[in-house]
Amino acid sequence: VQLVESGGGLVQAGGSLRLSCAASGLTFSNYAMGWFRQAPGKEREFVAAVSGYGSRTEYADSVKGRFTISRDNAKNTAYLQMNSLKPEDTAVYYCAANFKGLRYRVPEYDYWGQGTRVTVSS
Repeated sequence: VQLVESGGGLVQAGGSLRLSCAASGLTFSNYAMGWFRQAPGKEREFVAAVSGYGSRTEYADSVKGRFTISRDNAKNTAYLQMNSLKPEDTAVYYCAANFKGLRYRVPEYDYWGQGTRVTVSS
């Protein structure tokens, strides 16, 4: 199984980025997909998750109303649209897959990507 994130970069506060997570080696629709982030010196934290067919989503309170998670099962790809970015959103963003459904905790995810860095300047 391989998960490959892309789309990170440097953006000014108030700007937008769209992260992508391309998956291979698994039956994509069988897996819920999640996005997590890890800022320097902090633990990895939940950002958002989407169910296998995209009918259900969950978000951390800190990103509700600003971030949108989605997926395209025909392309084996999950997305995270990030709007109204803030400096505190600066982190390495990871996508992850789990067979059990919508989950919030790092240990409950089966597969992880290598991460993509997002830097939001003030």
